[in-house]
Amino acid sequence: MSQCDHCGSHVSDRFARVFADEFGRLFACPSCSANAGIAEAARDRTRS
Repeated sequence: MSQCDHCGSHVSDRFARVFADEFGRLFACPSCSANAGIAEAARDRTRS
């Protein structure tokens, strides 16, 4: 089971394949980020 590394919520394996970084980390999910901003939130969190 995949989960968001930011909030710990469960995400589908398909979501994880699309939005995880090259190490398999998820920095945002629909539970902790607006759907329209998931990619932007993930990108911003990897920089900090």
